[in-house]
Amino acid sequence: MGLTGSVLAVDAGNSKTDVALLGPDGTVLGSARGGGFQPPRVGTERAVAGLAEIVARAAADAGLADQLARRSAPLAEHVSACLANCDLPIEEERLTEAIAALGWGRTVNVTNDTFALLRSGLPDDGEPTGVAVVCGAGINCAGLAPGGRTARFPAIGRISGDWGGGGHLADEALWWAARAWDGRGEPTELASALPGHFGLPDMLALITALHLGEVAPTRRYELTPVLFAVADAGDAVARAIVARQADEVVTMATVALAKLDLLGEHAPVVLGGGVLAARHRLLDDGVRELLAERAPKATPHVVQAPPVLGAALLGLDHIGADQALYERLRAAYGAAA
Repeated sequence: MGLTGSVLAVDAGNSKTDVALLGPDGTVLGSARGGGFQPPRVGTERAVAGLAEIVARAAADAGLADQLARRSAPLAEHVSACLANCDLPIEEERLTEAIAALGWGRTVNVTNDTFALLRSGLPDDGEPTGVAVVCGAGINCAGLAPGGRTARFPAIGRISGDWGGGGHLADEALWWAARAWDGRGEPTELASALPGHFGLPDMLALITALHLGEVAPTRRYELTPVLFAVADAGDAVARAIVARQADEVVTMATVALAKLDLLGEHAPVVLGGGVLAARHRLLDDGVRELLAERAPKATPHVVQAPPVLGAALLGLDHIGADQALYERLRAAYGAAA
C-alpha cells in the first residue's frame, strides 16, 4: 500500500493533544484527541507512547488502523509535531529521534507547540513572518522571520526567567490572598473570593485543603478566572496581577520582534492559549495598549482556532502544498487565513 496522507499533524499541549491526518488534497481524513504531553514528568519513552495511542486512534478514524499496525507504509509523507515541553535543542533531538523511529512519515519535524499557534495566525502566502505569545497553563513566545530565522525562549519556568500563565496567576492570587487574610499584606477581595469558589469559609480552610490534598492541585487553575473577576470588580491587588501579566506578554513579544529585526516593521503578534483567548477585558486591553506603545507597527490578534491547525499548516509548508490545500484545511477548521 502506498502513502495515504500528506501530513500527520500533532499538537501536544500540557493538558491535551490533538492529532489530524491530512489527505493529499488537504482534507482531514481522521483525527483524535487525548491527554497532555509531559516528558519531563513521565519520561520521553512513556510520553511518546501516549502520543502513539492518540495517533493510532486518528489512524483508525481514517480507516488506516491496519496499515499502522502492520507498518506496511507510512501514514503520511511528513509528520509535523508541535509539542509542549519541547523547549531545548536537546529535547527536540530526542523527541525527533523517538517519533521518527515509529515510522509514521517519511520525514519528521518536531518543534515547540508555540509555533503551531503562531503559524495558525499567519497568512498562507509568502514566508510566514510574525510573533506569537501563548498564555495558557504557562507562558511562551516564538517568532518567525524571512529566511527561516526564529526567536524563542526556554520557557521552563522561573529558572528560565518566566512569569505568568494560568498556573502562575493562580499561585499569585493565593499568595496575595493568604497575606491579606493573616495581616502581612494589603487587603484584597481575593481573600474571600478564592476560598468561596470552593465553598470554604476562609483562607485557612483553603490553605489546609490544598496542603492536605482535599482540593486537588490541578483545581488551582480554577482560580485564574476568579482572579480576573475580582480584578474586573475593581480590586487593586487583583488588577495589579493582571497588569503584570499584560506587561509580561508584551515584553516577550517585543523582545522576540527585536531579535528578528521586526520591531519597526508591520508584523502580526498572534495571541493564544486559554488565558489570552478568553479575552478578559483588563488583560486584553492592557496587552493592546502596551504593544501600541512599544511596537506601534505590530498588529495583535487573538487566534481561536485549535493549534493543531498550525501544526498542519507547517506540514503543508514543508511539502510545498498549493494554495487550494491551505484553503481546504482552513475551511475544515473554520479559520480564515
